[in-house]
Amino acid sequence: MPKRTIKKILIANRGEIALRIIRACREMGITTVAVYSEADRTAAHVRLADEAYCVGEAPSSKSYLVMENILNAAKQSKADAIHPGYGFLSENEDFAQLVNDNGIIFIGPSPEAMAKMGSKTEARKLAKSAGVPTVPGTEEGIRDKAGAKTIAEKIGFPILIKAAAGGGGKGMRVVERASELNDAIDRAQGEARSAFGDDTVYIEKYVTKPRHIEIQILADEHGNVVYLGERECSIQRRHQKVVEEAPSAIVSPELRKKMGESAVKLAKACNYANAGTLEFLVDADLNYYFLEMNTRLQVEHPVTEMVTGIDIVKQQILVASGETLPFKQEDIRISGHAIECRIYAEDVENNFAPSIGKIEHLEPSLGPGIREDSGIFEGDSVQIYYDPMISKLVAWGNDRAQAIDRMRRALREYAVVGVETTIPFCLFVMENDKFIQADFDTSFVAQEFSPAKLKYKEEKIAAIAAALHDYTNKQSQKSAFTASQQNSKVSRWKLAGRKL
Repeated sequence: MPKRTIKKILIANRGEIALRIIRACREMGITTVAVYSEADRTAAHVRLADEAYCVGEAPSSKSYLVMENILNAAKQSKADAIHPGYGFLSENEDFAQLVNDNGIIFIGPSPEAMAKMGSKTEARKLAKSAGVPTVPGTEEGIRDKAGAKTIAEKIGFPILIKAAAGGGGKGMRVVERASELNDAIDRAQGEARSAFGDDTVYIEKYVTKPRHIEIQILADEHGNVVYLGERECSIQRRHQKVVEEAPSAIVSPELRKKMGESAVKLAKACNYANAGTLEFLVDADLNYYFLEMNTRLQVEHPVTEMVTGIDIVKQQILVASGETLPFKQEDIRISGHAIECRIYAEDVENNFAPSIGKIEHLEPSLGPGIREDSGIFEGDSVQIYYDPMISKLVAWGNDRAQAIDRMRRALREYAVVGVETTIPFCLFVMENDKFIQADFDTSFVAQEFSPAKLKYKEEKIAAIAAALHDYTNKQSQKSAFTASQQNSKVSRWKLAGRKL
């Protein structure tokens, strides 16, 4: 494939991932274009980008999901490429095709590869044909409930009903017995229809006590594919990840090689190019089964970057430019251990319900081995229309124990005033014996966690109270300073201690 020049990129997203891409572009000398809804007019990603265009009303269905509006902004700004981030239109092959048809580079896989791997049923078929282990289940969407019952009884309960076009735990139901099947199908289809506009669901055997392990791959347009090790993603609530780490404590070098080679094999089978993630279930006997492929950048990509030293976003841009990967599989090294905690504006004591409001005070964590990818700054608001993520806090250590220690320290230092957050839950995980001993699976939250176990509730209340007191003092000082400016004929620059 010929090389293509990318000088300006439109980021078809918002929040922390938009900022992450903007920062990578700045380091590469690439001009950035933000898009925003009316609710996001003053958002951090809009302030940081070189240019910004409004693409519609607050609901994502009237802004970030409107392909024509995104494309018009790209044309108006004369962007060479569009980076979709994750979520929204990132795995929509129709959008990728539309972008390409208009002579703009889509920073992601081809529409054809996206279509093959975006449908979980089609991906399972391709995995089987490529010799990649898969969980027993249907290869087609469920057509009728009577047939679904026959299939479920043949596979054996418990089973999973899953949305074919889904992700993030949406359109997913665990079914323990036949009497629950019809209701589970109805609920999964309704949720899938609402979230993805496609109510196709399929059946998969529910693996008990599974670990959720995923393999990050990078592929260029010249046939080169490498895997960047694995990520442990088993700490989930409502089938959505909340704590991730790399590498996994249960994956040996031999298992890593097997899973990585399976991932590469499947990527080559669909002529994949760009960044992608293959998700697997690993059972108690360390057998692994392919689940699905995410044809985009993952939320948890920072932990892989921290242990490999590879900037995945920059590699995405270089691959989209037609460049060859600058490394081979033997060049990939795993150094140390990284853990990511997703800091959401959620009320942990109220079943993780979204906590909407203004961030009155925010004091993020710093110090050795800490990285934070944030999309909300002090004074910004958590919007009801979008995912309530505040930031992704990442800790790196020479080994897993040091990474846990650093994360625990960083979480204690982190202060947010104005909304409830998942920080107390993340602290609970870091202190939990089963997590520390790496003896957990995807049922960790259901089996281990309850709000009554939040040891750090009083500690966080005290920390927030101190932060609020500090914030109030700063506001008082600011008001006093402003008043002195208004009452004084002295230059404001001189009052600020600056020279004219």
